[in-house]
Amino acid sequence: MSSRIMYVIYKECIHIVRDPRTLAVIFLFPVLQLILLGYAITTDIEHLPTIVLDQDVTPQSRDLIQAYRASNYFDITRHASSEEELRRSIDKGTYRAGLIIPAGYGRDLGKTGKSQVSFVIDGSDPSVATMAFSAAQTIAQAQSLQLAIQTKGVDPQDLPGIEVHPRVWYNPDMKSVNFMIPGLIALILQLLTTLLTSLSIVREREQGTIEQLIVTPIRPAELILGKVAPYTAIAFLDLAMILAIGVFWFGVPIKGSVILLLALSLLFLLTTLGLGIFISTVARSQQEAMFLSLFTLLPSIFLAGFLFPLEAMPETLQWISYVVPLRYMLVIVRGIILKGVGLRILAREVIALAIFGVVIFSVAARRFRKRLE
Repeated sequence: MSSRIMYVIYKECIHIVRDPRTLAVIFLFPVLQLILLGYAITTDIEHLPTIVLDQDVTPQSRDLIQAYRASNYFDITRHASSEEELRRSIDKGTYRAGLIIPAGYGRDLGKTGKSQVSFVIDGSDPSVATMAFSAAQTIAQAQSLQLAIQTKGVDPQDLPGIEVHPRVWYNPDMKSVNFMIPGLIALILQLLTTLLTSLSIVREREQGTIEQLIVTPIRPAELILGKVAPYTAIAFLDLAMILAIGVFWFGVPIKGSVILLLALSLLFLLTTLGLGIFISTVARSQQEAMFLSLFTLLPSIFLAGFLFPLEAMPETLQWISYVVPLRYMLVIVRGIILKGVGLRILAREVIALAIFGVVIFSVAARRFRKRLE
């Protein structure tokens, strides 16, 4: 190898070492990917939040509830007093499944050895619904076998046992496209606005035109508004395009209010635009801004429940997901499109998103103004 090539290699190494932020991103990016992919990418669902409506309240019904609770699949933490309360809890997304034990369950089981229960499943996430569908029937069959063994002098095969009638809500056919399209809406909104906003401002700084804007009478707040407004319009155009393709091409039904979806999407844009502005104050080049945007996008994809259910993740990652704004937007989008819920059901997510949006945008705008000054 010639000395000239060695000098070029030496020079390039110096450039890399002199840019510690890009160097940190280069090495942290694969580490973060490995950790997130290793822990977050799993379809093994355990401790699925489950609500119970026990209309029988007998030892037999309590035994069935205990059988579901003893499994690793369902985490029963609440007893509903009515079907309306059960429906409202699943609408909110607080619970992903519901066991309904009708009145007379214990009596029928004692007389004929046969009884029926209903198992409600939130089908908005097909992977979770499929697991819950299978586990609900498996646990009932195991409980039926246990009852048959306890019945002396009767062949276990002669006892029909407990019949579970699963009812899949929101996505009865458990189509994955009905789950993915709403999620893509939120993800694309974040990706476009964060990446394009950060690149636009950094590009102005690289070309020296940002200094020309500073010497004009325009105020920092007006400059920020002027920079983010076009990308807000682009985001809404993309939103309309994705909705149209989802409905007319993929057949995804929109059960809720499109106006409410647009309004809450604007609230979410406060967070993504603020993140883009913040990145523009940190990055020194467009390449660095792109790296940082992708760096913030990865946790959002894997920790917000976009691809993989949060219930399958370790508890530590589930707690971390509460500081990821995309988590709340995914609940909002899927709730409006698949469940048809309104603002009352989504109040918790809307409040959280509003807090994140105001805080992130305010901090980013203040930092941007200081950079201008």
